[in-house]
Order: sequence, then C-alpha cells, then structure tokens
Amino acid sequence: MIGTRAPERLRSTSVLVIGSGGSGLRAAIELAERGVDVLLLGKRPRHDAHTSLAAGGINAALATMDDEDTWQQHAADTIRESYMLANPHTVQTVCEGAERGIADLERYGMPFAREGDGRISLRYFGAHTYRRTAFAGDYTGLEIQRTLVRRAEQLGITILDGVYVTRLLVSGGAVFGAYGFDLVDGTRERIHADAVILAAGGHNRIWRRTSSRRDENTGDSFRLAVEAGGRLRDPELVQFHPSGILEPKAHAGTLISEAARGEGGILRNAVGERFMERYDPERMELSTRDRVALAAFTEIREGRGTAKGGVWLDVSHLPRQRIVDRLPRVYATVLDLQMRDITREPIEIAPTAHYSMGGVWVRPDDHGTGVEGLYAIGEASSGLHGANRLGGNSLIELLVYGRIVGEAAARHAASLPAQDRSADAVAQARDEVDALLAVDGPEHVRSLQRSLRNAMTEHAGVVRDEEGLTTGIAAIADVEAAMGDVGVHPDVSGYQALAHAFDLRSSALAARATLEAARERRETRGCHNRSDFPDTDPSLQVNLVWSADGSIVHEPIPDVPAEIGGLMREVSVAGKLVE
Repeated sequence: MIGTRAPERLRSTSVLVIGSGGSGLRAAIELAERGVDVLLLGKRPRHDAHTSLAAGGINAALATMDDEDTWQQHAADTIRESYMLANPHTVQTVCEGAERGIADLERYGMPFAREGDGRISLRYFGAHTYRRTAFAGDYTGLEIQRTLVRRAEQLGITILDGVYVTRLLVSGGAVFGAYGFDLVDGTRERIHADAVILAAGGHNRIWRRTSSRRDENTGDSFRLAVEAGGRLRDPELVQFHPSGILEPKAHAGTLISEAARGEGGILRNAVGERFMERYDPERMELSTRDRVALAAFTEIREGRGTAKGGVWLDVSHLPRQRIVDRLPRVYATVLDLQMRDITREPIEIAPTAHYSMGGVWVRPDDHGTGVEGLYAIGEASSGLHGANRLGGNSLIELLVYGRIVGEAAARHAASLPAQDRSADAVAQARDEVDALLAVDGPEHVRSLQRSLRNAMTEHAGVVRDEEGLTTGIAAIADVEAAMGDVGVHPDVSGYQALAHAFDLRSSALAARATLEAARERRETRGCHNRSDFPDTDPSLQVNLVWSADGSIVHEPIPDVPAEIGGLMREVSVAGKLVE
C-alpha cells in the first residue's frame, strides 16, 4: 500500500465526537440517550484515554460532609483561585450543575467511596473552603472512564479506536465533518456530520516534563479548531502540577496525585525544611497548585533542591494502611517505576506541565466555537479555570458540559434544512495527507518534537520573561521551517509516523500561540509568572484571544454575580516569589 493512495471509507452521522475521553464519552451518551445518531473517534484505545490518568477526585457541593457548602461557595472558590480570569457564567454553569453530574455518574454505576452510612465521601483539595471532592481511591478518573465506556457500550454507541483526525471539513463557515486515517492500515476516513464536537484534549505535551504520555495532548484540538476558523483563548495559562516524578527518564513527569498532599503529605527541600511555610503559611501543602509549583520551582532554582533537581514529598509518617487504602495508585506507581516504598521513603518530585487552562474559544452557554456546528469541550475548551484550576474541577466540567454540548449539538443537527458540503475542502484534506507521505526529507519528527519541547521548557516554563519568550518564538519558527523536510515512512507496524507528523504540526501551532500570548500578558497572575513583570496588572484582568494570524484581542470578562461575589475573599500573594 505504501507509495499509492490508501483506500478511503465514507461514513455519515448526525454528530461526530472527536476524542474518546470523559468529555467526548459524556457528550456521546447524551446524544444517544436523546436518540441522535453519533459516532465517536479516538486516536487512543477507549479505556486508555487521558481521563483515565486523573487521580484525585471530582468536585461537587454535595454537602455530605460539610452542611454549609453550596454551589455558590464552590463558584466563589473557583473564581477567586482563577485570579479573576474565569468566566462567571461558565463557572456558575459547572458549579450549579455539578450535583446533577454526580447523579448521572451514580446512575451509570460509578463506585464512589462512601461513608459508613452510605453518604458519598468528600475530601479536602487545595484552596476549597469545604470538603467537596468525591473520589474512588486515587484512581477516580479511571473509574469515571470505565463507567462512561460501559454506559456508551450499553447504548450501542459506535466507537472507533485508532482513528487520527487530520482536518475538519468546513464549507461557508460551517463544519460538515472531518477527515483522517486509520492508524493501523492507513485507510482514509471521511466522515460527514451535521455537527462536530472537539474533545481531543489540551497541549501540555509540548513541554519536556509533562504528566501526559508520549503522544497525547499534543495540541490536536487547537490546530483543528484554528484551521477550521476558530480561535484560542488564554493558551499561555498552563498549570504546572507541583508533583511529577523525576525518574525513570521515560516516565519523567508522571503525576503523584494531589491526593497525597490532601491526605497529609509534607513537602521538604534538600536540607529538610518544610518550605511551604515561606509561601503559604496558612494553607501549607493544601495551597493552590500554582503556588505549590512555584514554591518548589523557587526552592530548586535557589539551590535548596535535591541533587537531581527536585524536592521531597513525604507521606511515610501516615499509617501504612491509610496510604494503601487512600493512595493505592501512588503507592503502586512509585513501587513499580522506582522500587520505592512510599510508606517508608519520601518521593522525589518537581513541577510538571499538567493542564491547559486555556483552549479553544467557546461561548459559555453551549460551548460553540463561532464556527457553525463546531463545539469544544473538556481540556480542549476554555472559560472555567482562568489562571489557576482547582484540583477536581476538570472532571466535573466534562460531565456538566458534556451533557450541555450534547444537547446543543442535537438541536443544531435537527435544525439544518440541508447540509452544505465542499468538494474543495475534502480535496484539501486528502491532498494534505498525500503531500506528507510524498516527502522524503532528512528531518526526523521526533528530533523536531524534542527541539520544540526544549524551547518551551527553557522559555515558557514556570517562570517567564520577555527575552526568553521572544527567543522561544524564534525557536518555534525554526521548527516550523524544518517541518517541510520531514520524512514520513509508514511501515508494517502502521501509520504512527504519519500521526507524529501531524502531532508536530499541532504542537508547533499550540507553542506559537502560547508564546505569543505569554509575551502579551505582561504581568504575574496565577500560573503565569513573569520575572520582568512581577506584579498583577488590573488592566490585564482580561482573556487573551489568539487568532491564526498572530493577532491577540483583549476580551473583557463579565461581572461576577452578587450571590457569588459576596462569598469571595481577596487572594493573598504573600510569599509568592518570582526571583
């Protein structure tokens, strides 16, 4: 087959969902329960989507543990810790709909941890006023993924694993499907659809140390949306999780769940100091992720880190059975990868790129992208997290907006009197794949990916400055120039090399957007630390909306409703070191 055009398969559906993680599954379930024809594609196996790695828990103000908790307080905590960059309407939608999201999971058979009297157990996560994080051990995301896959299969939803989408098909500003290929045999997939839901994750894999696995979260959603006519909002706002392991190198960045700190884990530097006393003496290890990550980064940079460039997270003072029962995945992961028993020894960790808080620009009511019929959800989208995401909010977001977007896509599909298609759009998508396969250049995709990740790590990490960001933009331009000479060689093992080439294109676009927006945000706010602009600038309490031509619009943020604003307190920046 190599050297000739692969066969092309045509499929049609009412709604196409791209991405088989939690958000894509929840949207597909909503559509199927409404009797709408839906097709779900994933480049990874359905049971191995990124959602399965989410460990700590899922937030909802259920008040099973603290009677005073309300959705309004959950919303106030979310907006406060977003450093006022979250969209209040999006936040209200998620927090008010969270209880229903949990109920949906229960209806599907989710095995939540429970108290002796049957109440859902809730734990504290950093910067939450009350206990509102439900969980299943420290493998909550895996259980959610399993639960949603099981429900999808009960409904007879068609799920295609191992399909890579290269381009959305657009005619006259409206989406009419997508184009891609089978990762095993290269068969082309042309799918016609009345609506398309992008649920293909974020872009944190473009850093060298990351919690994502090798070929996920490479910015696919960003490129697909932008090339279809969409825009990106706040791509520079990337959460660096405080605790990624350092070894082995092949697994550097693998997360140690925030649940380890939630259960009482202590952070110490190389000289044994409990260093969070310097950065957030009130909340200590239960501080927000951005502060803990910056604290660890500062300790390492100022010479108080370990010889390997990390700090210590210690849970060994906790009862052994509590660790085994409440942190089973952390215990098993460290034992498996390092032969280290965390009930006896501390874990060596460092900040790791973890979550895209910005993403595709979407409307808060239905997550429409501005491209007719195209929606984005989950980590592909933006609006909820601002400059700092509270642990546990991402999983509830995918349930709430998965339901809402499924309903919106169903309405859109039903409203179309006819579907406009474009033969030129299909030809462009087809020719794009053919052209990549025809190039036999000297450049290697993996080498260029490494160069891109090195540039992002050096110039757009936890702390940034103007000179470094400008240097990073030039480095990404060099990678983009070299991409035209990439050699793509499918073989008997499949078409992964072709997928990697498209991953690289996505990563380059996401990197450029991130660097340009980070340079535009000349302030320090939440996860975004500028050593040359260490103060928060009130005039930059806006969302930055990036377009393909490099232009950036300052988008105002709506006012916070009084019932939420009255529950907020000022965010302290005491001890927030950037030098």
